[in-house]
Amino acid sequence: MPRVGIIALIQESNTFLRGSTSLKHFQDDLLLLGADVRRQFATAHHEIRGFFDGLSEAGLEAVPLFAARALPYGAIEPAAFEALCGMMLQELRDAGPLDGLLVAPHGATVAESYPDADGEWLSRVRQYVGPDLPIIGTLDPHGNLSPQMVESTNALVAYRTNPHIDQEQRGLEAAELMARTLGGRIRPVQAACFPPMAMNIERQCTTESPCRELVGCFNQMRDREGVLAASLMLGFPYADVAEMGSSALVVTDGQPELSQRLADELGREMWNRRQGLAGHFLSVDDAVRQAARLAGPVCMLDMGDNVGGGSPGDGTWIAHELNRTGIGPAFVCIDDAFTVKAAEATGVGKAARFSIGGRTDDLHGAPLEAEFEVQQLADGRYTETEVRHGGFTEFDQGRTAVLTNGNGLTVMVTSKRTPPFSLRQLTAFGLDPRQFQILVAKGVNAPLAAYSAVCPSILRVNTRGVTVADMTQLPFRHRRRPMFPFEGAMTWSA
Repeated sequence: MPRVGIIALIQESNTFLRGSTSLKHFQDDLLLLGADVRRQFATAHHEIRGFFDGLSEAGLEAVPLFAARALPYGAIEPAAFEALCGMMLQELRDAGPLDGLLVAPHGATVAESYPDADGEWLSRVRQYVGPDLPIIGTLDPHGNLSPQMVESTNALVAYRTNPHIDQEQRGLEAAELMARTLGGRIRPVQAACFPPMAMNIERQCTTESPCRELVGCFNQMRDREGVLAASLMLGFPYADVAEMGSSALVVTDGQPELSQRLADELGREMWNRRQGLAGHFLSVDDAVRQAARLAGPVCMLDMGDNVGGGSPGDGTWIAHELNRTGIGPAFVCIDDAFTVKAAEATGVGKAARFSIGGRTDDLHGAPLEAEFEVQQLADGRYTETEVRHGGFTEFDQGRTAVLTNGNGLTVMVTSKRTPPFSLRQLTAFGLDPRQFQILVAKGVNAPLAAYSAVCPSILRVNTRGVTVADMTQLPFRHRRRPMFPFEGAMTWSA
């Protein structure tokens, strides 16, 4: 029975943050070796589960080696990156002979010592196993694809949805490609096109126009003769690296020239649609006024404090405006361990003046200072059973306090940064999301997999922060030049 190893290293690295990602960040989330990888992902809605299930269905032996994941934060410290690569390669050495590798890089991982961290670890793996062993994997479309990533692998397939709810299916797809490759039925080869453009994250929802129509072009490409896969890489604008931007990737059966020609065709399609993908920016004031008039609940997406993009989660711009206007009832979640301790000292059912959030820096807003009553205190753990963005099922936001005030504002204060990927963040603590006029979620598109079920209206808000949607406000030093939308008057051909 052919043996296929499984390796994953997943993190979105926001280089505009002051902090760095340490090894402890991975240890606090996921850092698994050997059989522990299988146990962790046995029931997860994740590509790694798809790897296992797909290999099993094909009669191939899955050999779990290494899986590491950290919540989005700053670039990975050099020592941490070397430790991760060391563990990965040691497991690879100890595994014995393998016939193939299924890999799950993120695509937006940055190490302080290697800006193209995904390309670096994939190239180390390729160097170890040699040029002939097939390496096939998945990508998050929020990744910044690099030539090194393409050259180090035989085939990569990106999730097709944003919010990401098809990760397991893409894992199954990668496993099927591996089975067909090892069976001698196909010989996957790939090529990419890198148009000098960055699609705005505000326009990256795959079920909304204009991204929906672009996704349609990639769907049609997959039906072309000889094409095994076609992937739209949306890009991750919060990594200040030369690879930052949107791209197209095509895998064909043994036809490298065709792969490049079709990737270029898709790259031109992306470029021709660039103006519509540049983003629309709604201010906090305008968004709150609109939310008061729309059918509720209204999901207000706090794009500048996008926890899934590495932000601190303690931004207060929208909370200040909601408290000032009294429009609601409204719900906001803010990460602030200090306030949780103050709430515990106050006690349930009692009121006090609190200073909430705004502790990281001035960029994300000043602390919200007002009198609140402590409604409840909880341990902050909850489970999501449905398929949601990222495949997460178990959440732990640390000790949690729920505070309310006379202006109709409910603030959930957590001790650990937690992305708003699940409505269980409310319902597990007795909060009915349908009872609020406004639900603030610190994200851009990812929360919609959960919040769309209860929110007939969605507003993306261009708040300030390290994940500000208007990327022209970010202090890039290493991006390509010229590049759209930064240099608007430019021409390009594939």
